[in-house]
Amino acid sequence: MIKLYRHPLSGHSHRVELFLSLIQQDHELVEVDLLTGEQKTTDFLKINPFGKVPVIADDSNEGVVIADSNAILVYLARRYAKNTWYPDDPDISAEIQKWLSIAAGDINNGPATARLVTVFGAAYDPEQAKTIAYGLFDVLEKHLTGRAWLADANPTIADVAAYAYIAHAPEGDVSLEPYPAVRTWLARIEALPGFIPMQKTAVALAA
Repeated sequence: MIKLYRHPLSGHSHRVELFLSLIQQDHELVEVDLLTGEQKTTDFLKINPFGKVPVIADDSNEGVVIADSNAILVYLARRYAKNTWYPDDPDISAEIQKWLSIAAGDINNGPATARLVTVFGAAYDPEQAKTIAYGLFDVLEKHLTGRAWLADANPTIADVAAYAYIAHAPEGDVSLEPYPAVRTWLARIEALPGFIPMQKTAVALAA
């Protein structure tokens, strides 16, 4: 059994939870309360010294522990998805890696950071984050015009890594309305068998 340490409002956590659902891999969710700083406690730091979610512990593979959402996606794809989500073809693999880097770069610094400001009151520059987000979406709109997926003719972990923070960009006051190809791509992901949404902020805060 795979244990996924996560927070329901973390897009990085959702990447992993979504992929586990898409590949129908059994797993157990372990909640980590980021708002109270549980990720910085001694017990959690034994699991991930960087004090971040997500983390997986794979009991079926000698209890291997992996942190970082993109590293986890690669591991799960290689071990459990028979390379269908991360093909061996070097050209496709390179394209997937490019989008994983974008997920860790412009997606994180753009829509994800803008959402941190509006939802959690994080001390970042919201205008800079929005500028990065819109610049990213301009490129993404052109890239997705006339194609279904980011890196291949079929969905890959590139699409999974990019989804959550782009889908939830409006929570960071970043509009998706000018980007029909991006919105169509999001809908395409949401139509995949096994898709599960990330919890919306308004629902969480009202609970």
